[in-house]
Amino acid sequence: MAERSTPWSLGNALKGMFSRPTIDESTWDDLEDALLVADFGPDITESIVDELRASVARFKTTDPADLRRMLRETLEERLAKHDPTLHLTARPAVVLVVGVNGVGKTTTIGKFAKFLTTRDRTVVVGAADTFRAAAVEQLATWAQRGGAAIVRPQQERQDPASVAFQTVERAQREGFEIAIIDTAGRLQTKSGLMDELGKIRRVIEKQTEIAEVLLVLDATTGQNGVAQAEAFIESAGVTGLVITKLDGSAKGGFVLAVQERTGIPIKLVGQGEGINDLTGFTPHVFVQNLVG
Repeated sequence: MAERSTPWSLGNALKGMFSRPTIDESTWDDLEDALLVADFGPDITESIVDELRASVARFKTTDPADLRRMLRETLEERLAKHDPTLHLTARPAVVLVVGVNGVGKTTTIGKFAKFLTTRDRTVVVGAADTFRAAAVEQLATWAQRGGAAIVRPQQERQDPASVAFQTVERAQREGFEIAIIDTAGRLQTKSGLMDELGKIRRVIEKQTEIAEVLLVLDATTGQNGVAQAEAFIESAGVTGLVITKLDGSAKGGFVLAVQERTGIPIKLVGQGEGINDLTGFTPHVFVQNLVG
């Protein structure tokens, strides 16, 4: 039986390069190739390589170990320009979750509920994606796995804004600390979808402030996923990004690319399929795992 090949990762690609005796021109070519394969994108790749070339020249080093340290510092500094803190101090703290269908939005909500309940927060989830009956059932399953209560539509195709209203109302009435509201990822038209989100926002804001609007993005779709999600970024008042399917570091560069492209901080990352596989985003830890 053939051996399973190890998935490509940036850390493994860099390991060989940094174990060479000296920095030479092939080092820069290989570094550029590795960053491009890791989905940093051509502009960020070029600017990182230029910055590192300048640092290597300034410190007059030929030691690849120095280059590895400089790469870590550069990536960490860039990622740390945005604050990854989740702002959930309001009671109830209302979180809208938005994103294109297929990015793992529903499962992310279940994982986020679990992330919060393991920190002793009480959570209620609102199934306001009422356009797909299957979405409500899937969300109910994941909410239960995450230890959260759920507010379902009371009838088929109920107005999503009214489900959002009922969710916040229940959170206020029963003292839930955090209310997470699922929203539609696709309607017949983009403008229809954004109008729907606007209506949900207005209904909630009559009851309380919205603490966070989290946009879920799938790391495996890379730059295309950002293009798909730009309508949400323009219209939904997104305050933070959740990156799913970031298994290994094959697409690790996407994390920096998406933050620099959107100017929106990454607040949570999902690195697997399990209920506990969503974590807060820490630039230092992420870079250590990425670069090795």
